[in-house]
Amino acid sequence: TSRHTRVGILNNPSSKIKESNTAIARGILTAFLTQNNSNIKSFLSKLSKEETAKSLAAGTKITKLLIPGMDGNTFEKKYNTLGLDLIKTHQLFCQEVLKLLPGQMAVMSNGR
Repeated sequence: TSRHTRVGILNNPSSKIKESNTAIARGILTAFLTQNNSNIKSFLSKLSKEETAKSLAAGTKITKLLIPGMDGNTFEKKYNTLGLDLIKTHQLFCQEVLKLLPGQMAVMSNGR
């Protein structure tokens, strides 16, 4: 959040939720929970790149992708304990309340 914008993320995966296929989603949620706004913006930009997804799929630990200024210890502790229930809750909300199909994307807007 800032004076100008607010950003939130809801996950609506199309496949079965497992630790191996949720590294980016868990990284995004962990960043929102543990980092300041300027670090979140830079980290999300890095996570959104295709080469980052390929690197994570190849086995790179997400902590190797942290940007300077991020609190790595807090991030790592939260990332390792986040669990998959939060992503499952997001999925249920997207599909039951927002009526999205699995994997379907949407943009929601809510002004102040």
